[in-house]
Amino acid sequence: MPAKRYKVTLREEERQKLEQITKNGKSAAAKINHAHILLKADENQEEGGWKDQSISDIFNISIRTIERLRQRFGYWSVKT
Repeated sequence: MPAKRYKVTLREEERQKLEQITKNGKSAAAKINHAHILLKADENQEEGGWKDQSISDIFNISIRTIERLRQRFGYWSVKT
């Protein structure tokens, strides 16, 4: 399997915002799922980010969807 092209490295304020989205439960389901995925993929965690296959198994989502979300996050974080 090739190396990940888009790595998710969250800053503390990004992590807090995503955690708030997941705990609040008042956002759209897709937004909450995306927040969960980005939190699991975050490489700044003590144990490092989860592998895409593990995220896929836990959230019952395709690996390609996870890859696209990583790519969009990379684009978004560069633009801000």
